[in-house]
Amino acid sequence: MRFELTPRTTVSPVARALAPVAAFITAFLIAGVVIWLMGRSPIAAFDVYVLQPLSDPWSLQELLVKATPLMLIAIGLSYCFRANLWNIGAEGQYVIGAVFGGWLALRTHGTDAGAWVLPAMLLLGIIGGALYGLIPAFLKIRFGVNEILTSLMLVYVAQLFLDYLSRGPWRDPKGFNFPQSVTFDPAATLPSIMEGSRIHWGAIFALVAIVITAIILGRTLFGYRLKLTGDAPRAARFAGFSSKATTMAVFAISGGLAGLAGIVEVSGQIGQLQPSISPGYGFTAITVAYLGRLNPVGILIAALVVALTFIGGESAQILLKLPLDLTQAFQGILLLCVLAADALVSYRIRFVTRGGGK
Repeated sequence: MRFELTPRTTVSPVARALAPVAAFITAFLIAGVVIWLMGRSPIAAFDVYVLQPLSDPWSLQELLVKATPLMLIAIGLSYCFRANLWNIGAEGQYVIGAVFGGWLALRTHGTDAGAWVLPAMLLLGIIGGALYGLIPAFLKIRFGVNEILTSLMLVYVAQLFLDYLSRGPWRDPKGFNFPQSVTFDPAATLPSIMEGSRIHWGAIFALVAIVITAIILGRTLFGYRLKLTGDAPRAARFAGFSSKATTMAVFAISGGLAGLAGIVEVSGQIGQLQPSISPGYGFTAITVAYLGRLNPVGILIAALVVALTFIGGESAQILLKLPLDLTQAFQGILLLCVLAADALVSYRIRFVTRGGGK
């Protein structure tokens, strides 16, 4: 006996809308079993992971801070995924954006530069991420190289490049040999929205990106072009849409937003360049994009939910002595549950015997 997936003739909109919720609940149940097997209370873990962060004012601020890069990267990825193109290297584009923008911060360090530095840093971050995103796009349309492999491998190139800079030419000579650059000047630091708040202007950039993307995808010819290219590539060609131009455009947009996330995080939170500037935002944003159904509003909600796991994971490491890697494992389980929920909504499981009967 084996089972097959057969397409459903009709898909309930309610089932499709509730699929991410069911996936999230299932992922929590699986994680609860794992925590129980590790000798901890699943109820206590749920309290630490979810309830405590949502009841603490500082954690609520931190929630939005950690959701900001996830929103920016996931919004960019939604352009690629809607066109059925697979940018798996947003983590590398995030790093290169931080490097490009951070270069200007280090170049103007101690020079009493004016207010132009920060906008220029943000622009350089976008340009750096976009250029790095265009590499797998160019290799795909010119040589037919699989964009999944190239974008993923370029992540490690970017990370090693940042590691080299932090330990070598950009290392702070007064930093006691730690692999980090000098601290950015105030002119190169992204300010908080309100005094005393940890929420910086990057959160506003993310919300603006969500609104603009909602308009582009829902009300413009470019949004229709992406949908048609992803759903029916032959029809897109007959309509006169160039697949090569679409590939270059969506990878540039995706990389640019990932680069913006990188320089926003470095200038708004970290304040300097160092080998590790991300807990895996670029990879986690893939889960955010699919958990949000590639919809801008859904991505906003999904980013907040996934950011909650980062905060809860840090608290669980301290209070319950659970490894921080468990958070990454949970995010992977969540992605698998989302994909499985989508499959079960769109397909029906049919059991088939060796003779061909049901």
